[in-house]
Amino acid sequence: MNETPAAGLGRIGAAVVAIAAMLPYLTLKILWLTGSPIGVTDPEFMEDSVMYGMNAMTFGMDAVALVLALGFTMRWGMRLPAWLVLLPLWVGTGLLGVIVLVTPLGLLLQGSSLFDVAGPIEPWVYVMVYGGFVGQGAGLMTAFALYARDRWPGVLTTAVGLPYPSATRAFQRVVAWGSALVAAAIAAVRLSWAFGGGGGLPPQVADAMTPAGALQQGVKGVLAVAAGAALVVLVSARGRGPFWRPLVVAWLGSGSLFAWGLYAMIITVTAAPLGAATTGLPDLLELCGLLTGMAMGMGGAFLLAERSGVRDVQPAQQPLEAEDGDGDRQAAYQGHG
Repeated sequence: MNETPAAGLGRIGAAVVAIAAMLPYLTLKILWLTGSPIGVTDPEFMEDSVMYGMNAMTFGMDAVALVLALGFTMRWGMRLPAWLVLLPLWVGTGLLGVIVLVTPLGLLLQGSSLFDVAGPIEPWVYVMVYGGFVGQGAGLMTAFALYARDRWPGVLTTAVGLPYPSATRAFQRVVAWGSALVAAAIAAVRLSWAFGGGGGLPPQVADAMTPAGALQQGVKGVLAVAAGAALVVLVSARGRGPFWRPLVVAWLGSGSLFAWGLYAMIITVTAAPLGAATTGLPDLLELCGLLTGMAMGMGGAFLLAERSGVRDVQPAQQPLEAEDGDGDRQAAYQGHG
């Protein structure tokens, strides 16, 4: 039995950065949940039952992220069930990945006006929260990448085309190609909005579109279409490049579709006071993103579970050439795992 590897300085350092970035946000949520009006121009705003529920939910999400970040620095974190690590990290990095990309670029485009948002929340709160999200996202994703490399080295370091036995390959192909088509349609709409198109947007939303808002639509669109293409590459198992490259793209893109779609649906269903008042195509797009991301995640889970059987294959091994048929591909598999 192999000894559980200890966390290296890189993994510990990245996790510490993530935890430090979470603390101001968690503190603010605790203050709001206990009745403090700090950062709010209208004290009654946070007494709304929907806002209380949203604050409790987001506090819980960040608390889970904090526990996982702590686990990345400890030996017990390597023994956590895989699903208990992968599911919340998939959702969390899907949300944070967009923020990490959009916030710094949005500041370049709009400057400090990026945080001049009308409403009962004071601008400094947005500066603190989104600054923390950037640090949290960068630290958490880095720590998780190093954690995954240490825990599942064979899965991540082998080539895309390495043969392995699969009982669900036909299902994975249907999911991958179907998701790729829907993701491409979602991306087309978002990219049209990013470049100034207003088709399907309520007039007030189209008129209020800022450079940062257009950038966010563009980033989400690119992530969607890239995730669809990457998942097809992974399921097709063709090529000699490292498996982790398309995996990262599929992970972030599918997580973004699911997490942002789920968040938008919660805002819509609860009619949260800070939610954007949109109807029609925007809501339909978010619902399609939620369902497509869910399908991608399910297909990816089957793929990763089956591919985990190649854990003992050395990274330097080249993939074997195999025929298109599943039987021939499995015949090429040489008993690893």
